[in-house]
Amino acid sequence: MRTYVAKGAEAEALKIGADWFVVDATDVVLGRLATKVARMLMGKDKATFTPYLDSGDHVVVINADKMKMTGNKVEQKIYYSHSGYPGGLKEVPAKRLRPIKADWMIREAVLGMLPKNKLRARRAKKLRIYRDAAGLARHAGQKPQAVAV
Repeated sequence: MRTYVAKGAEAEALKIGADWFVVDATDVVLGRLATKVARMLMGKDKATFTPYLDSGDHVVVINADKMKMTGNKVEQKIYYSHSGYPGGLKEVPAKRLRPIKADWMIREAVLGMLPKNKLRARRAKKLRIYRDAAGLARHAGQKPQAVAV
């Protein structure tokens, strides 16, 4: 069985306005949260999903500080960054990074699950992450719908 993919003018007609969704990260495992958010940003849950079009929705993640990490990831997971200079590798454990940049940890997990193509930056702009529920007030005008993870 073949999957139908719209092409040309028909694909342009499928471009419908993006919806807004709110995801509460309270007591949700980081990986499960990231997969759900990545699917919503890509638009994979829509019947009109087309791989080469940005048909995803806007996603607002609140309570990033209250997410969970399973097993020993809090102790063992290490985030790496490199300055580009010799000896410029930096290692920061999740235990030290979580209280400071929990929103950054979620963003890294979600962006790692998006396809590495030209649509990635456009999809990443549709993701907003806040450390507490107060950030949701900024998007009250968009009337976001709550989504359970």
